[in-house]
Amino acid sequence: MGTSAPRLDILAPLSGWLVPLDSVPDPVFAGKMVGDGISLDPTSGSLLAPVSGVVSNLHPAHHALTITTAEGVEVMVHVGIDTVMLKGEGFFPLIEQGQQVSAGQPVIDFDLDLVGRKAASLLTQIIITNGETVARMQPATGMVDAGKNVVLSLQLANGKDVLQVVVGEPQLSADITIGNPAGLHARPAAVFASKAKSFGSDIQLLLDGKEANAKSVVAIMGLATKFGDKVRVRAQGDDAAAAIAELTQLLNDRCGEKADEAPLAPAAAPAAAQQQDSDTQLAGVGASPGIAIGRIVHHRLQEFDVPEQGKGANVEQQAFARATEEAAAQLDLVKAQLTDPAKQAILSMHQELLQDPDLLAQTYTGLADGKSAAWSWRAAFSAYSARLEAQDNALLRERANDIRDVGRRVLALLAGVKQASLELPAGSILIAEDLAPSDTASLDPSKVMGFCTRTGGATSHVAILARSLGIPAICGISQSALKLPEGLQVILNGNEGTLAIAPTAEDLAAAEQEIARLAERRASEAKSSMQPAATSDGVRIDVVANIRNAADAREAVAKGAEGVGLLRSEFLFDNRDTAPTEQEQAAEYCAVAEALGKDRPLVVRTLDVGGDKPLSYLPLPKEDNPFLGLRGIRVSLDRPDLLRTQLRAILQAAPLTKLHIMFPMVASLEELRAAKAILAEEQAAAGAADVKVGIMVEVPSAAVLAARFAPEVDFFSIGTNDLTQYVLAMDRGHPQLAKQADALHPAVLAMIALTCEGARAHGKWVGVCGGLASDERAAPLLVGIGVTELSASTPAVASVKATLSRWSLAECQQLAKEVLALSTATDVRHYLNQHAR
Repeated sequence: MGTSAPRLDILAPLSGWLVPLDSVPDPVFAGKMVGDGISLDPTSGSLLAPVSGVVSNLHPAHHALTITTAEGVEVMVHVGIDTVMLKGEGFFPLIEQGQQVSAGQPVIDFDLDLVGRKAASLLTQIIITNGETVARMQPATGMVDAGKNVVLSLQLANGKDVLQVVVGEPQLSADITIGNPAGLHARPAAVFASKAKSFGSDIQLLLDGKEANAKSVVAIMGLATKFGDKVRVRAQGDDAAAAIAELTQLLNDRCGEKADEAPLAPAAAPAAAQQQDSDTQLAGVGASPGIAIGRIVHHRLQEFDVPEQGKGANVEQQAFARATEEAAAQLDLVKAQLTDPAKQAILSMHQELLQDPDLLAQTYTGLADGKSAAWSWRAAFSAYSARLEAQDNALLRERANDIRDVGRRVLALLAGVKQASLELPAGSILIAEDLAPSDTASLDPSKVMGFCTRTGGATSHVAILARSLGIPAICGISQSALKLPEGLQVILNGNEGTLAIAPTAEDLAAAEQEIARLAERRASEAKSSMQPAATSDGVRIDVVANIRNAADAREAVAKGAEGVGLLRSEFLFDNRDTAPTEQEQAAEYCAVAEALGKDRPLVVRTLDVGGDKPLSYLPLPKEDNPFLGLRGIRVSLDRPDLLRTQLRAILQAAPLTKLHIMFPMVASLEELRAAKAILAEEQAAAGAADVKVGIMVEVPSAAVLAARFAPEVDFFSIGTNDLTQYVLAMDRGHPQLAKQADALHPAVLAMIALTCEGARAHGKWVGVCGGLASDERAAPLLVGIGVTELSASTPAVASVKATLSRWSLAECQQLAKEVLALSTATDVRHYLNQHAR
């Protein structure tokens, strides 16, 4: 027999009854996103340290703390559910962060009665946040006494022997063939890792003698799997059999991808192959379209002086924990300044990398060897980014930049160096080895004419961000670009992926002419933007704007918007710990109404959350497919108290403008009638009679039944983004499906036509407030189908108005007839481009 494996017993921090973690009414804890462990329903109000070690984190609200043991195990205790919203009320810390404590020592006192009344639940979670340090975890059951009974018995990961009764034999799946066209790239890897984290067992993914932690996105991507590879899943633990069964099925289902999906990155490769470097131009991959003339400004990454030797494991662990927390907070701050969900999603993924178990495990290995936190972290993220960049799979190579971005952010904090901000002069063409996605998100398009990076490609996050900002960009540019002289005048062609480094006078003149042509057209459109929107034969079409607040409303009116077709009320509910009061909401709605005045319409959409738009203080149950679960009006009907408060606040704006109230994600008449009944009661109480009521058409059932909805509403507004997603059964945020999720797909256009037909029969109007309303090429098509209101983004208002003025209604209707007969989205786009005016 071998020696016994090292063990660690976690004592009960409170007296009470033990509860399985997966039964906790909080999706984050129940889904084991923080880590694995156990929950406790407490009967005592003095929290004792469950282990000996250093208090590596004490939350500012004092409801949670983490103790790191001498073995490197991080034990977090979190008192209650949603107790962070108490902001420290009722909690009295007895220790400080960085302090050494002994098992059983009182660390936090709290008012059991007060917290019990004000929190969602008193259930207290005891969680191992760095599960890689634990080979096996055995939870206890029943009643426990604080400081006396063991709640979790851990076998540590460096143990030599396996206790058969606790761990069980490792189990291995049969061969599984990878059916994903691009292998397990970021998206399927994330899906697989998320499912793996839901099991307590240790799980590995095996490929040709290599293995990866199945709970780590980075590790899975690092395997560089390809289509047709055969992998196996190995699991060890109480739920090993279930883990293997479910993960095998998930891989067989391609982690949600379709079998005939083509990889995105290889499709972009020919663009680079068609162009060659020469004395007058350098070639790369066109990442964001457009032409720009400017002068080169080089952006070089900072170098950090990183000591190899640390100041002791506990000191370095604390420094690392603080740096990762501050990095996450910095990313939160950047996200809060962005309005584009695509940009926010990229930064959210960066925050997830800060918690990646393999990156953290490699860092802690360095700390255990006496290295500094900065040295250990740099070694971890550099090794992983280099591993990804060396792969054949272009999608994986492009994710290496994301890892380096996150890595350097934490490294700067550990080194005490403020990262240099991108302060650039006007007329800049930025040249960089790498450009961090978080830096790209904050570029000023008025100063940065375009940029080139040596790394990345058309599907990189940097490219995605460039397109969203409307900045021409090239990725994968030649190494020679880094040696170009500062201030050199160049022409960047994002359409073709070329950088003209020795432009002639003729080249500059031609580029300037093309840029000027487009600018002149935009300027002309801006000058006439205050004219009422109408077709060339005088048929009025309302061109209004999508906004978030009163400032947006004022800007929209100044740029020609004839009202507001969509006020996203979520802006009032985001980035806060509690729901806004009726008074807070009313002040904002009235401010928007005053910005518009009495003669312009204001369409307020009631709270639209759920799915991809959660609220921290409105916990929703964990759902396998949240886009098909509690969203939009379903959430409001489930929480009528929130709906009533919002409706009362909205109705206060009725005397100030032409008020319309719109319910989102309505799928049935029952939902509409239930919402209208609540609205009728609040209208009667407020004495607000003259308010129009409508629904968003975002799901096929609403379009199909438009003729039956029409007698019970005043208007329809089509949300083409979600309608496209539901009609085509494609996640519009999916990295491989996004290009196919096209609102100009004939099936989506057919749903729009069906909605207009049903509304017309009952004399009701139809608007479009989704992304398609901002596409000037689609404007005459939508009008021809029967849409009479287009709610666009503010920058698109002028061009949409100008386009409509070049078409008569009869021409729009003929265009619609011809387009509705087409069979593919490609055909539709080609036809619209051919007939653009």
